[in-house]
Amino acid sequence: MNFLRGVMGGQSAGPQHTEAETIQKLCDRVASSTLLDDRRDAVRALKSLSKKYRLEVGIQAMEHLIRVLQTDRSDSEIIGYALDTLYNIISNDEEEEVEENSTRQSEDLGSQFTEIFIKQQENVTLLLSLLEEFDFHVRWPGVKLLTSLLKQLGPQVQQIILVSPMGVSRLMDLLADSREVIRNDGVLLLQALTRSNGAIQKIVAFENAFERLLDIITEEGNSDGGIVVEDCLILLQNLLKNNNSNQNFFKEGSYIQRMKPWFEVGDENSGWSAQKVTNLHLMLQLVRVLVSPNNPPGATSSCQKAMFQCGLLQQLCTILMATGVPADILTETINTVSEVIRGCQVNQDYFASVNAPSNPPRPAIVVLLMSMVNERQPFVLRCAVLYCFQCFLYKNQKGQGEIVSTLLPSTIDATGNTVSAGQLLCGGLFSTDSLSNWCAAVALAHALQENATQKEQLLRVQLATSIGNPPVSLLQQCTNILSQGSKIQTRVGLLMLLCTWLSNCPIAVTHFLHNSANVPFLTGQIAENLGEEEQLVQGLCALLLGISIYFNDNSLETYMKEKLKQLIEKRIGKENFIEKLGFISKHELYSRASQKPQPNFPSPEYMIFDHEFTKLVKELEGVITKAIYKSSEEDKKEEEVKKTLEQHDSIVTHYKNMIREQDLQLEELKQQISTLKCQNEQLQTAVTQQLSQIQQHKDQYNLLKVQLGKDSQHQGPYSDGAQMNGVQPEEISRLREEIEELKSNRELLQSQLAEKDSLIENLKSSQPSPGTNEQSSATAGDSEQIAELKQELATLKSQLNSQSVEIAKLQTEKQELLQKTEAFVKSAPVPGESETVIATKTTDVEGRLSALLQETKELKNEIKALSEERTAIKEQLDSSNSTIAILQNEKNKLEVDIIDAKREQDDLLVLLADQDQKIFSLKNKLKELGHPVEEEDELESGDQDDEDDEDEDDGKEQGHI
Repeated sequence: MNFLRGVMGGQSAGPQHTEAETIQKLCDRVASSTLLDDRRDAVRALKSLSKKYRLEVGIQAMEHLIRVLQTDRSDSEIIGYALDTLYNIISNDEEEEVEENSTRQSEDLGSQFTEIFIKQQENVTLLLSLLEEFDFHVRWPGVKLLTSLLKQLGPQVQQIILVSPMGVSRLMDLLADSREVIRNDGVLLLQALTRSNGAIQKIVAFENAFERLLDIITEEGNSDGGIVVEDCLILLQNLLKNNNSNQNFFKEGSYIQRMKPWFEVGDENSGWSAQKVTNLHLMLQLVRVLVSPNNPPGATSSCQKAMFQCGLLQQLCTILMATGVPADILTETINTVSEVIRGCQVNQDYFASVNAPSNPPRPAIVVLLMSMVNERQPFVLRCAVLYCFQCFLYKNQKGQGEIVSTLLPSTIDATGNTVSAGQLLCGGLFSTDSLSNWCAAVALAHALQENATQKEQLLRVQLATSIGNPPVSLLQQCTNILSQGSKIQTRVGLLMLLCTWLSNCPIAVTHFLHNSANVPFLTGQIAENLGEEEQLVQGLCALLLGISIYFNDNSLETYMKEKLKQLIEKRIGKENFIEKLGFISKHELYSRASQKPQPNFPSPEYMIFDHEFTKLVKELEGVITKAIYKSSEEDKKEEEVKKTLEQHDSIVTHYKNMIREQDLQLEELKQQISTLKCQNEQLQTAVTQQLSQIQQHKDQYNLLKVQLGKDSQHQGPYSDGAQMNGVQPEEISRLREEIEELKSNRELLQSQLAEKDSLIENLKSSQPSPGTNEQSSATAGDSEQIAELKQELATLKSQLNSQSVEIAKLQTEKQELLQKTEAFVKSAPVPGESETVIATKTTDVEGRLSALLQETKELKNEIKALSEERTAIKEQLDSSNSTIAILQNEKNKLEVDIIDAKREQDDLLVLLADQDQKIFSLKNKLKELGHPVEEEDELESGDQDDEDDEDEDDGKEQGHI
């Protein structure tokens, strides 16, 4: 640093020479010094000189600075200085505005230094690796330097980063940095990185960029956020615009649903800061990117449906109908709603149901049309409303029918309280404002687009021109205004409406030709040699006349196709007619209108062509030219061919219908066959199951037959005994079951008795000691009931003991019977004796068992009654316990009151003693002062009298007691 001071001190002698020498010496120190501190000081000095002497530092020091980045990575401070110096050399942000030439030179200087830096691709890779360092002094300058490189030579740097391993992934980590400065500059870096590079856009999107950016927007407060939200929205636009893959990924990731909170702005009249307007404008543009007409139709349709399902369209309509919204936000919202509903039937139906919050409520379409035909509204807003109306009617025949129906006589409100869309369009069509004429004509043309039914319906519309005159059709009124020679914009709008109306509608052509003044007017306009401004009107008149020829069904003899062509040849000339027809597509504004559906014009004068009309011109220009040059014979041949084709088409349609019916019949027969097949398979499976079951039954039957045969062979001599004693095993099993049941009953009774004993013991122990008269009287009756229960339980115990003795006897008899039966089987005694003995014993056992069962039933009934009595006693005890508890609580309260009263009495005695002491001292003072004071005896006698009175009162009270 001493060296730097010496150099700076000698600047006055030779400024340029001294600067170059200083920079050279600093570069030498960076290159040759062995001490890190010296190199760090030299780089710091170069940084301070790099802003003012950018060229010199860049030429001499860039190579040394890059070497520092390569070799001194362990020292974050010198790396930070080097990165800052390189940023000052390459960046044009902080250049001072001196002169235009010097400014241009500085911009060229930045791009040249950038080209030198990226010439070695390893330098960019090195910079990417430095961005992995968490140190603030390294990471932040690195982000700024890379952003500056991308601004200078974006495509070249993008390509280097793209081929670098994990290059984009390293940069995505910047969005997760906890330091807001680095995170925000990381967003700016990604903006420059993703600009016009689809491959990088896809990589960034699949690195979870959408999730991170939406999180940042939410954290910053959505539309109320600062410039960080603006930067994030610009980055999102870079990722989604003209990138179908990213748009699909955004939709499938359910990120559209996260956009809804952005538009929850309410209808407040205040709080619209400039930053909020900018943020909301970018948010609306982002929605339009997803539903742009330039996107593939399938992708646009799926995004439109998702926006309706998540409530985003509803939120946009809320902003549309809110009050206090800035004009530019309202205009962009209308454009956004237009593209969200364009071509989507569900969204169009919802938009038709939206009402404005007025009294009475009006449809949103009517409110918007009122703005469109109002010449005091801003031009941009009127264009946006027209676009919204066009998008509402795009591929929406239902909406077209609703608009046209508002013009028909049967649906017009006779009271005039409400204004319909059709009335507004007619009012705009015939107003004095040419822009309103053009907008209304184009809007009405869109209500007829590719809808022959509505073209025929519109022929029924009648208009009342003035009082006393008969009504005039809408078609006739349009031609009347044309012939009056109004402004060019008005005439162009009406001619576009008429061309759209008459195309593909022979009935409308017939109505048009029925007015004898229309054809002479058109031929006169086409034949005249007018200026350049009128050439467009001549071309549109030629198109209208050509449509009248091409779609003519020859129903009027005076204006058949051939006669009209002869008229053109005589009055205008075929070549001249075709030349005038070509004026439309050659107009400078025609190509501009054919590019985008949105009517986007810099000023009202440029509002000439409609996008859908340019499609119609492209479709009809060639066929009208061919129709004009065809001869009558060719027309006849064509008519014959058309008739034969129509006949052929009718035959084909007939056969198609027959084939369709046969296909339906075939489908029905196929379905019947499939159902019959299913039933057949089910029946076959049922038959096979039944066959298998029959086979199993047969096998079991045969097996039983064989077993019975074997038993009959082995037990031949004992067959009589077996038949006589066949009942014995069943009886024995039944006896066993009954004995087991009696055992279980006995155990149950014993358990119940044990429970009763324990309950009685608990009752004995829980009896309270006779403390008060109420307790003794409450428990006296309970003790008598408990004694009775004890006696009943004793009798029950004796009965159970007797039953247990009988059960033991029965068990011994059972054992004897079993032993006898076993002995009988072994020794085979005389059947008569054993049978009689067993029969008598079994009858005895059965009698005893029935008696025991009867006794057990009686015991159960008695136990049930005892349990009921026990519950009643328990309830009485509970009630007595509750009364005891209440009395105890009252006693406790009284004791507490007595204690409090004693305390208060003691406090009063203390106060009285203090008072006596004070009185005594005051008396002494009065005596000293010479005042007369009463004697103590008099006071004591007074006190004694009071005490006697109190004693007498106490004695009287005791006597009463």
